[in-house]
Amino acid sequence: MFSHIRIYFIILSLLFIPYKQVFAEEILSWQDCIKEAAKNHPDLIAANEQVKQSQAGKAITASTLLPQIDANLSASTAKTTAADNTRTSTSDSYSYGVTGTQLVFDGLKTVNNVRAASENINASKYNFKYTSATVRFRLRSAYVSLLKAQESLKITREIYDIRRSNLELIALRYESGLEHRGALLTAEADLADAKYQISQARRNVEVAQRQLIKEMGRAQFTPILVRGDFKVKDTANEKPDFEAIVQNNPSLHQIAAQKNAAQYSLKSAYANFSPTLSGLAGADKSGSHWSPQGDNWNLGLSVSMPIFEGGLRLAQVSQAEAYLNQLKENERSTKDGLVSALEQGWASLQDAIENVGVQYKSLIATEVRSKIAQAEYSVGLMSFDNWTIIEDNLVNQKGIYLDAQANALLTEASWIQAKGETLEYE
Repeated sequence: MFSHIRIYFIILSLLFIPYKQVFAEEILSWQDCIKEAAKNHPDLIAANEQVKQSQAGKAITASTLLPQIDANLSASTAKTTAADNTRTSTSDSYSYGVTGTQLVFDGLKTVNNVRAASENINASKYNFKYTSATVRFRLRSAYVSLLKAQESLKITREIYDIRRSNLELIALRYESGLEHRGALLTAEADLADAKYQISQARRNVEVAQRQLIKEMGRAQFTPILVRGDFKVKDTANEKPDFEAIVQNNPSLHQIAAQKNAAQYSLKSAYANFSPTLSGLAGADKSGSHWSPQGDNWNLGLSVSMPIFEGGLRLAQVSQAEAYLNQLKENERSTKDGLVSALEQGWASLQDAIENVGVQYKSLIATEVRSKIAQAEYSVGLMSFDNWTIIEDNLVNQKGIYLDAQANALLTEASWIQAKGETLEYE
């Protein structure tokens, strides 16, 4: 019986030995991930292009304040036939010249439009910072997920070693008649589960790699690993002044800039009721032969004044006022929401940091209990049922401690995002 059990155990052990994957992955630090995301992330590129659009929009609006000069050139020929078809004549006409207009006064409508465009540029710049803060949070979350997946794979291998060692001990006791078959089958099932956990952990690593590749902005998937630890750096031990922190949040600055732009747009809407004064000038040459010799020129002023447009301009003012009031309330709501998010983020961070300490102590305790229990079980001072409970607690506590560490880093990332910090935070 001894040789039969021994051979069976050797075959079972060989069957469940986890293969070690040969990693050829690129190893990245957190700073490496930040640099790559800052350069390649599509959301950041798109937000930067939005800034360029706003700048071009201001240039378009401001161009109205400058002289508008056009050049023209024309050539034509005409044929005339008499009613009796006895006589036909042709005439040619040539002309070229320049014309120009200059806005003199429009009730400051264009000036206010330019100021509104400047505020829109500020809004788009703050939107870029908000996007950067969002990208940082997603990048950090993906980085932590891969770091956790790598550590989880390491822990599952440690658990596999524990389960295999336990199976060896139980098999020896079973061979000696000191343990029942149910204990042996349980140990075998535990080893099989440990093997499954390793396979699952490997797949989790691949999923986390894919997510981090995406958040770095890489166009193609390449196997990567990350290096780092689970230490929380921004602990914020002392409760900060949330009202002061929120003043630097890019989302609040963005809506404030939008509100300022809306105020200038309202002034522009009121300016629609003002007359518009423009200067006109032009010079050209015309004649029936090329090059034409006839000189013409003109100089003057043009004044236009709205009289009645079916209430169009009143409706435009009403719309601009409503939009401004909307943004004022949005600004207040945004500020209140940011303060609340900061309060919640800080409280969650403190909870997560304290929980790491608690779970670490629990892990140390379960490791010590496991060593004592294994020694007692090996000499028959503890039953299998009690011993396996302690071993299961050790296995579970390793996972709980890893979850607590990863959660602390993710909570730190949420806290940093709530403060509005961008990729340049580090």
